[in-house]
Amino acid sequence: MGNVTLDGVGKVYDSAEEQVVAVSDLDLDIEDGEFLVLVGPSGCGKSTTLRMIAGLETITEGTITIGNEVVNEKEPKDRDIAMVFQNYALYPHKTVRENMSFGLKYSSDLSTAEMRERVEETAEMMGIEELLDEKPSQLSGGQRQRVALGRAIVRDPAAFLFDEPLSNLDAKLRTHMRTEITKLQTDLDVTTVYVTHDQAEAMTMGDRIAVLDGGELQQVGTPNEVYNHPANEFVAGFIGSPSMNFMSMSVVRRGGTTALVADHDESLTYRLDDAASDLPVEPGDSVTLGVRPEDLRIVDGAESNGEGRRLDAAVQVVEPMGSDNFLSLDVGLDDAWVARVDPSYTPEERTSIQVTLDYHALNLFDDDGMTIKSRGTEVESFHGRVSPSH
Repeated sequence: MGNVTLDGVGKVYDSAEEQVVAVSDLDLDIEDGEFLVLVGPSGCGKSTTLRMIAGLETITEGTITIGNEVVNEKEPKDRDIAMVFQNYALYPHKTVRENMSFGLKYSSDLSTAEMRERVEETAEMMGIEELLDEKPSQLSGGQRQRVALGRAIVRDPAAFLFDEPLSNLDAKLRTHMRTEITKLQTDLDVTTVYVTHDQAEAMTMGDRIAVLDGGELQQVGTPNEVYNHPANEFVAGFIGSPSMNFMSMSVVRRGGTTALVADHDESLTYRLDDAASDLPVEPGDSVTLGVRPEDLRIVDGAESNGEGRRLDAAVQVVEPMGSDNFLSLDVGLDDAWVARVDPSYTPEERTSIQVTLDYHALNLFDDDGMTIKSRGTEVESFHGRVSPSH
């Protein structure tokens, strides 16, 4: 069994000046054969978490279990894990064959012939069988990454741990390698914990995503769950490219209808559906409205979609992306909004336009940043606040 469980795990670094909490009360249950991605900004605690699982960092509190065995006191070599590092960590003076077989000498009782056979089988799987007698300095970045992966695979561990393994590769090779790693993990069916700051990697590779910020777990879920139903404003803004657009607003009651009034411009209101009466908000509450770039729709003057559903904007920049155009829009806030539109729509810069915000595509967050309503979810499902899923 390769299941990995973290129960109340924390890591605190003590120094003469202060205590730094790197990870706080982390609960994670990673199933046997699952591909879990730890994602978050720099300094959020994701690499520290991976190193604690590997045994390279001691934990301050909590319990780590691998294969139903508590490993808090076990040395890294005794945890039945294999780790792939960001900088590959290959021995420069050893050949590819020697790099791949090195760990087997200390973690198995295989004979020399058996180790040789396993290395050659793995090298063939990774497409590097012709490089076995080469040194790392003679290899490209992609080839070195394959060697590092092969060194992990050859050990046949209970779990793989990846610490931002693709960050040193160019964009094209990075896209190719993440596809290969995903396919390889599926074929091997080995529990995998993968650390990255790249939310595109997280969305495309993981069975589930665990989002960290400030050493605390914000949400765990499938890529679609985290994207469409973020637990809070941080997750909503971090997951997705371009990022979600936000606007601070206040809840008011006008003419028997609930509406949102923008804090930066009281003339800007957004009328909510009658169904919004079921939202856990009252007049006077502060909320943050969030909308994904692809959910902003450009409307012309002849189109009618009801009062209070439009936003005046000025086009700042048009970014052609091939399959889409990204419009940077001035809506009167310090930060520009971004609309994702059809590539055939290419307005001139400084053009005045109107965008419409569909109610069912909106996200709403309370003044603590917790989700009140998420994109595409019926209001009736949100009689209470959404808490981060552990």
